[in-house]
Amino acid sequence: MINKVIIIGRLTRDVELKMTSSGIPVCSFTVAIDNRMSRDAQEKTTSFINCVAWKATATVSYTHLTLPTKLEEKIS
Repeated sequence: MINKVIIIGRLTRDVELKMTSSGIPVCSFTVAIDNRMSRDAQEKTTSFINCVAWKATATVSYTHLTLPTKLEEKIS
């Protein structure tokens, strides 16, 4: 079984890149997603999704994701 998540939103801060003690790159960032309660409702809520990427994905994320960026992440 394969799980797939698609996240569409905005970065809330710059991507942080760190290395583990064994030299593996890991980065973290947060994505803000606006949610409407219903079609008729004018009030919006915001969800904050904390994301972590490892190895090559971490390096690419750090290189290409900068503020302001609208994200569409597909995770398989």
